[in-house]
Amino acid sequence: MSIRPGVRLAVDVGRARVGIARSDPDGVMAVPVDTVTRDEALETLGSLVSDYLPVEVVVGLPLNMAGHHTPSTDDAVEFAQMLNREVGVPVRLVDERLSTVSAMAGLHQSGKSVKSAKPMIDQASAVIILQHCLDTEKNTGAAPGFVVGEDVHD
Repeated sequence: MSIRPGVRLAVDVGRARVGIARSDPDGVMAVPVDTVTRDEALETLGSLVSDYLPVEVVVGLPLNMAGHHTPSTDDAVEFAQMLNREVGVPVRLVDERLSTVSAMAGLHQSGKSVKSAKPMIDQASAVIILQHCLDTEKNTGAAPGFVVGEDVHD
């Protein structure tokens, strides 16, 4: 299978902070970019879209373990819709279940305390979300999730 060429940006949306990651131009590897406050996120992402010219921005969709929407899901969808109006590239929502748990576990294994590493957790979650997207597209030939504006199913 193949992957569409081009940089992608990924966003882990939180109530206070937003973690941001990007891929390389070949869509092989995700790397952390930044953690910003929620208030700065749209402006920062607009600048990053101008800088990196991504093919899309991926926003993590926090479903519960049963795959249903929660208040956090609605918040992420609302953020993705605002972002979609701000940037000139597609915004894709993808299932991000357990990305934060995985990020916290990885940082804990590296010897960092969760409390001191909160901004790093947000970036690491964005990296996990994006790497999952890249790997899924590489293995299946199809990008995961759905583009903002498509039907959202519970």
